[in-house]
Amino acid sequence: MVMGLGPLLLVFMLVLGLTPSTLSQDDIAYRNFLTRHYDAKPKGRDHKYCESMMGKRGMTRPCKDFNTFVHGTKESIKAICTDENGSPYGPEFRISKSSFQVTNCKHYGGSSRPPCKYRATSGSRRIVIACRNGLPSHLDESIFHV
Repeated sequence: MVMGLGPLLLVFMLVLGLTPSTLSQDDIAYRNFLTRHYDAKPKGRDHKYCESMMGKRGMTRPCKDFNTFVHGTKESIKAICTDENGSPYGPEFRISKSSFQVTNCKHYGGSSRPPCKYRATSGSRRIVIACRNGLPSHLDESIFHV
């Protein structure tokens, strides 16, 4: 019985090794998107919020100049990658059909080394994202739509 499982296990391991790595890369891009830009239920949306979140999310070594946190559900953000909540926007991006609550964190001060100081601006707007295999992979922070 054990001898019969050996070849089967070998075939399984070979198939597993030949699986395209793009799926895992897409998962990494999506997880990075969530780390940088997603916060479902923020506790306050002021300067202290920005300073705390930027530090927790690893964006203070060096101090990142600007970052946007999107507040909503993962499902509604993922839906931008489909026609359910998104529309094509140029050749590479999609724009949300609905508005999201957002908090923009802008670094101020002379040094790019910690402690980082941020100013917060909160509001509601449509967001522009890039998608990879149906998952958000990049938030275009240079495009603002109300």
